[in-house]
Formats: sequence, structure tokens, C-alpha cells
Amino acid sequence: MIRLTERKARSETRNAIRRTPLALDRGAQIERLAAQRFDVLVVGGGVTGCYTALDAVSRGLRVALVERDDFASGTSSKSSKMVHGGLRYIEQGNLPLVRRSLLERQRLRRNAPHLVQRLPFVFPVLTQDGVFDPRIAKAFEGLLWTYDLAGGWRIGRLHRRLTVPEVLVRAPRLRADRLRGGLLYYDSRTDDARLTLTIARTAAHFGATVLNGAACRGLIREGGRVRGATVGVDGRDVDVRAGVVVNATGVWSDTLDALSDPGHRPRVRPAKGVHIVVPWTRLPIDGTVTVPVPGRARRATCTRWGDVVVIGTTDTDYDGPLDEVLCTREEMEYLLDGANTAFDAGLRADDVVGSIAGLRPLVGGKEGATLDMSRDHRIDTDAHGLVTVTGGKLTTSRHMGELVVDEALKELGRKARCRTVHLPLLGGAGYDAEATSATGGLGAHLGERYGTEARFVADLIAEDASLAEPVVEGGGHLRAEVVYAARCELARTVDDVLSRRTRMRLFARDLSVKAAPEVARLLQRELGLSDEEAGRQIEDYVSGVERERTVLMEELS
Repeated sequence: MIRLTERKARSETRNAIRRTPLALDRGAQIERLAAQRFDVLVVGGGVTGCYTALDAVSRGLRVALVERDDFASGTSSKSSKMVHGGLRYIEQGNLPLVRRSLLERQRLRRNAPHLVQRLPFVFPVLTQDGVFDPRIAKAFEGLLWTYDLAGGWRIGRLHRRLTVPEVLVRAPRLRADRLRGGLLYYDSRTDDARLTLTIARTAAHFGATVLNGAACRGLIREGGRVRGATVGVDGRDVDVRAGVVVNATGVWSDTLDALSDPGHRPRVRPAKGVHIVVPWTRLPIDGTVTVPVPGRARRATCTRWGDVVVIGTTDTDYDGPLDEVLCTREEMEYLLDGANTAFDAGLRADDVVGSIAGLRPLVGGKEGATLDMSRDHRIDTDAHGLVTVTGGKLTTSRHMGELVVDEALKELGRKARCRTVHLPLLGGAGYDAEATSATGGLGAHLGERYGTEARFVADLIAEDASLAEPVVEGGGHLRAEVVYAARCELARTVDDVLSRRTRMRLFARDLSVKAAPEVARLLQRELGLSDEEAGRQIEDYVSGVERERTVLMEELS
């Protein structure tokens, strides 16, 4: 592990290329958690918590990060996967958030070029039942100029008008009888789970102790101040001592805040977002096409991801259980209606090959629609020294981590300058996205997931040719990726691999069920799992997918 000191920060920032794979041994991480006293303990392994840990360790602090389930298992694997400024925030009058988001978008594109790709957005202009009619489109183009000037220009493309033929090249099944042209602009997308995992691994590269499957059971106090937490991990309780504790648990943050202050009043308002996935052959598009949803204020987006299209999102209040959030039949039909209104696609429920539902931790009052609530973040330190961060969005996670560490340093009585603005994530330094894409095949597949670290996955194949085989026939992921996930990415379970390391559960749900036994076999070999444990993991995964499918396909009353 590398400790980033003040003197070596600049050279390490310029070159985060590893010469050997970063192997993360779970036992060693647990022992470090128990043995050391840390400056900062971050509770919550979503994108904000991971960037907080990376920011802190890159400033030279001793850092631990614990996550109850798996990295990005909450909101951070269930977002829209857009790295964007947010056109809607201009409509809401929140231009400062747009400027900040567009600046952070460019930093993510520079620091993680293997994970954040430029994405064209098309707004069809229709005479009726569209996002825009020709009159509104003129006003919206003024909004796009504002977006470009606020920082959208950094992506290297300005918005432009499209003719009807140009729109149909990008979306040939749009209902052309009502089409009058379109507007095109550019934002970015990312695999949110892999981005979050890579941030956590980069923090570990610089010396942080990072651990999933580590649940905070309670807080430790010294002199009336919060100075650590009791963490349950692998059947034992570990007391983790730290100068300051950061609560980055998202929609669960009120629970941890209440452990610090029994008089805490809940302030997080969960908003449910849902996406569904259909085969690209059923909805052939290029990039993202924004479409209307009949009778609803929110627009839906259809985004190509390889051989599938992701359709989303909803934005509704949610008051159900936080630990299992699923897409319902009604929500699926809502999104299918939006797609079928704009496209001559005839999409049906049995076309849906995957779905995902998550909760945004919005901060604000209980009145008004969640769609209209601010996506600004909030950082507070309570009377006992617990620092809590809530709200915000994936695009601004680096900046949020910076501000959280600034607040933690006040509690520690120390000063240190932020280093993450120009800090490449693992796999990003020296990565050439265009050259990798041009290679196609295995090189492009691995490069767009691991960046320059793809060579370590290739090394596994060189050592064992059987790892070049797909995990399941018809799937795009290799056995080597499962081995790498176990050795270097702290994957513990079949669900860790299929839901977040490979995303097969989202993009190919039924195929992922067929892959589960082979994933379990490889994990058993790497992690020393018993036959009973491997079998239980398969059963848990399959039953989880079945619950997801059952809720999705329930008949509407």
C-alpha cells in the first residue's frame, strides 16, 4: 500500500499506474481495522463515502471505510448512470449546481477515462405528444446555449439542431409522422457500480483500509465525542477507533445520526427511481433519446448500453422498506408506455430483460414533488462530532468528498490541501479510450471496465487458459473477471459478482441465473468457501432474482 505524503503527492497524482495488481486480502483488512487507530472512519461505501475516503487518504490521513453490504450496493449502483450537469436544474433556476456539475463531469472524464464516456443526447421535436413542440423547442435551445456556456463546452461538442433524417439515423423507429427535427447535445455516462468500486480501490492503493460486509453496530464515545464505531464483520465485533466518524450512508443516514443524537429528527426524504432494460434489437438507438411519458411531467430517457437499452427513470416518493426496493409492474408499464408513445416498437412486458430500483437520499421538507426538490448536498456536524453528508448526486461526488474532509479536518484540528482534483483513478492514468475502442473484441471489453489494469486480467488468462472462457455460454464476461473480482475487488458472493462487478443481473437477468453456479465454483476455489456456503449463495441469488421477477410481473389490480 502507498501512503500519499505532502512531498510525493504531485508525482503520485501524475502516475497512479500500478505495476502489480492491487490484491485486497479480506483477512488483512479486518486485522488492520482492529489494530489501528484512524484519523477518519467513513461509514457507507457508496460513491460519496468512497470519494470521501480517497480524498482523506490522499491528504495523508489514516483512513478506514466500512460498508454494511457491498460497495455501491445501495443508491450508487442504481442511479441513472449519467455523469451530467443537469438540464433540469437550469429549468429550476439552480445554475450554480449546473456549473459545479459540469466542472466535475470534466474532472471525472479526465481522471477515469476508462469508466466515463461521452454520450450524445437527442431531444426529438414532435408536433404532438412530444417532449417539445416546435415553439417550445426554440425556447429550449436557449437553455442549451446556457448549458454550453455554463461548462458544457468542456466536453468538446456544442449542441446543434438535427434534421428529420439526422434524427432517424440515430433513432430509426421514432414515429416519423409527427417528427419535425431534433436537438442534440452531449453529456456522459458511467457504470456507476464499477466507478464506485474503482474509487474505493484507489483509496486502498493510497493506504486506506476498505472493507465490505462490515456493519456499523454502534458508535464509540470518548469524552462525549464520537470517536469510532463497533463494526460487525464475519461473525465478530471489531471496535474501530477514529478521530472523526463520517456518516455517508445515504438513505440510511437518519439511523446512524440517531445513534449519535437520540433527539435527531429525520431529514432524508427517499425518492424512488426505476429503470428497465430491453434488447437493443427491439429499440435500436444510438446514444440517448429523451421521450415523453403520457400524462406525466417527467421525461424518460432511452440509453444504449451495448446490446441493450436502459429506459428510465421514475421519480416518486417512497415510504417502504429501505433494504429491498424493487421495480413494480405499474412502474414498468409507465416506462414502456413512454417508449411506445415515441417509438414504433411495440414493447411488451416480456421484452424486459432486467430492471433496477433505487432510492435517492433527498434532503428537504415533506411537501411538494420529489422531482422538484433540490439535488444539492448537505454536510452537518452534530454536537457530538459526527459528520453527516446527505443529498447530492453521483456527478458531484468528488467535490462532496472534498467538502466532507474539510469538515472532518476542523474536528481533528488539522489542515491539509485537497489532492483529488487531478488524481487519476486506478486504470485511468495513461488510458487511451479511442485506441482501446478501435481494437474491439476482448481488448475493448476489458479496457472499458479496467482501463490500464486490464493487463492484470489478461495475465490471469495467460496463467490459466480456461479463464478465457465465458462464465456462461452467450455471456460477455470471462471466468478471469470472476477470479479478479475475488482477488482484487473484495467480491465475497455470487451477488457481488453478478449484480455489481459484471452487471449481468441488470443487463441479462435470466442469463445471470444460469451463470450463478459457475461464479460460485470460481469463488469457492478462490475464497475457500465450503460446499454448503457456495450452494447457499447460489440459492440466495436465484431466489432474489425470482422475487424481482415476481414483483415486476404481478398483474395490475
